[in-house]
Amino acid sequence: MRYSAINPELFIENRRRLTELLLPNSLAVVNANDILPTNADGTFRLWQNSDLFHLTGVNQEESILLLYPGAHDPRHREMLFLRETSELIAIWEGRKLTREEARKATGIENIHWISDFPALFHRLMCECDHAYLNSNEHKRAAVEVETRDARFVRETQAGYPLHSYQRLARLTHQIRVQKSPLEVELMRKACRLTGRGFRRALRFIKPGVNEMEIEAEFAHEFIRGGGGFSYSPIIGSGANACVLHYLDNDQACRDGDIVLIDVGASYANYHSDMTRTVPVNGRFTPRQRKVYNAVLRILRAVSRLAVPGKLPSDWQKEAERLTEEELLKLGLLRRSDVKKQDPLKPAFRKYFMHGVGHPLGLDVHDVGLTTEPMRAGWVMTVEPAIYVREEGFAVRLENNILVREGGNADLMEDIPIEADEIEELMARRKNRP
Repeated sequence: MRYSAINPELFIENRRRLTELLLPNSLAVVNANDILPTNADGTFRLWQNSDLFHLTGVNQEESILLLYPGAHDPRHREMLFLRETSELIAIWEGRKLTREEARKATGIENIHWISDFPALFHRLMCECDHAYLNSNEHKRAAVEVETRDARFVRETQAGYPLHSYQRLARLTHQIRVQKSPLEVELMRKACRLTGRGFRRALRFIKPGVNEMEIEAEFAHEFIRGGGGFSYSPIIGSGANACVLHYLDNDQACRDGDIVLIDVGASYANYHSDMTRTVPVNGRFTPRQRKVYNAVLRILRAVSRLAVPGKLPSDWQKEAERLTEEELLKLGLLRRSDVKKQDPLKPAFRKYFMHGVGHPLGLDVHDVGLTTEPMRAGWVMTVEPAIYVREEGFAVRLENNILVREGGNADLMEDIPIEADEIEELMARRKNRP
């Protein structure tokens, strides 16, 4: 693995938190993700199931975690099943975890090969009263491909039709949204890596460079630092910045334009999510700067307003009110527009049409019970924006905050964001071919 070994206490504690929420005499099962095909005989690299990683730290295919805290036999209360290696696998694919390595990495004592799973699972299903099975219950997920967990649910319910089944996702969402200090430190590392990539890009950006070349600067820094991209980067210059999920990244950056950079580094499967908007030639125009500073004021205020006990929906409304006021100051809205607006289609949505933030963690749009109030330990993105399509540019800024009692922590406080600082750093850039 490219990242430093993670303290197994993280996974031990996560399993403890989960098992405390299970009904009496229950077992829970979580599967690794499949390795997905591309074309011909090609495959993607494994993108691990976030719930399995959260509970074990294992980044290996065909892995299964079984938790049964009330099992009669203590050896059956916590078991990890792994793919058994062979000389052929070692030659073609490389090393797989040994039992001892798995014990050390996860804190799980009872490690089995995957071939042992069917018999043990049958025995324990005959003993338990409830079975917690896993599924992807993210509200925005478009689930079209059957996952390994989904197959397991289908096969298990067919084989044991009279059992009491429970939704594990309701519990994993509850514990994953509230980050432990060990998790926050991993996310800080991802944020620091993002900051290094951004500073590198600032030294590179100038009129004539292509959006894809800016993406490459981040790739260099992320990979060198043992990480990767959290998501497909958005590098949109000029009017491209007004496309919320612009992914082409193939246009030349022109003198006088600004370029929106929505990029985050991942480290040890934990993600960061940053957006900056910078002038291609190193200097904001007066109009660009006015819009930029308006968005920055919103970001500062909204970051303070994310407090324990507040519903995310109320936080969104506060961000929208702040945005409306800034749009009025910029002359993009008039008071009459606001007075006559349809409450279901408010005027500000012409310029700001998305959420102001979301949970962040092992997934970029991380799971969490967002109909409930925020709590200390949530990590949230804060990403206000103003899209001025009629003027051919947009400004979006985004930092990641840790919600705390008594004041939040900005995990990206060391990443340049003030307009003056951006211009000063870009003024130092060297001429590059």
